[in-house]
Amino acid sequence: MSWFTDFPELSRETLVSIRKSLDGAYRGFSREYGENIEAFFDPLLTFLVWFEKLLLATPWWLMIGVIALITHLAARSWRLTIGVIIALFLIGLFGMWEDTMSTLSIITVSTLLSIGIGIPIGILMARSDRTQSIVTPALDVMQTMPAFVYLIPVVMLLGIGKIPGLIAVIIYAIPPVIRLTNLGIRLVDREVLEAAVSYGVSPWQKLWHVQLPLAMPNIMAGINQTIMMALAMVVIASMIGVAGLGQPVLRSITNQYFALGLFNGLAIVVLAIIFDRVSQAYAKRSQAYLGGRE
Repeated sequence: MSWFTDFPELSRETLVSIRKSLDGAYRGFSREYGENIEAFFDPLLTFLVWFEKLLLATPWWLMIGVIALITHLAARSWRLTIGVIIALFLIGLFGMWEDTMSTLSIITVSTLLSIGIGIPIGILMARSDRTQSIVTPALDVMQTMPAFVYLIPVVMLLGIGKIPGLIAVIIYAIPPVIRLTNLGIRLVDREVLEAAVSYGVSPWQKLWHVQLPLAMPNIMAGINQTIMMALAMVVIASMIGVAGLGQPVLRSITNQYFALGLFNGLAIVVLAIIFDRVSQAYAKRSQAYLGGRE
């Protein structure tokens, strides 16, 4: 009975012991390997800083023209293109252009890295049930873990700055593109695959010319969700020194500036709508092209 009554206290002591052991082990790991890991990410930091400076140095009218051109080439919609031009002009008019370009730089880089990492992992999951059984629980943890928790180990390891924020954004945003790439490839009709094999295609040709094109609607949906989740992480990432629209929002929370938070929040919404509409329109055009309707 004494053990039963002392159980809560014993469990607390055990938990404290485990926490101290984990904290000590991680601190030791960060002290021993932190500098090497920082050096590994130096090229990425250099590219991110260069890309941000490029966007900030580009004249606003040229930047709007480039984004409008990309929008039109992707969506082939004059209405959407004109809407993007007006939205970006209003962002500049209200004095949020530099913060928007900083946010655009980190969102673009994090999305490209998420796609570059996520699609190959999704392909591996689709080709191997064992890989899927290993990766799926990790994705479940990544999607259910509170976003603030990602910042703790990253900051302990790499400190404050752009790279820790970028890594936190990628961890938070990458699961959708992995899951939907895996799902899209697995949903490809087996009869189509059998027909491709009967024509003597290699496994690489089957993947590149059959499975990926047919899975493209699902993959594009995953990319769309990854972009949205990356934008949702902007404000949280600003807590560890990531420049952009998130910092004014964070400042407005601490100082109770309603208008500042509202305007910068709306700018994030505008970016989200632009990315969402453009990626969805491109996905629809790609699906129509594959279906022979263009």
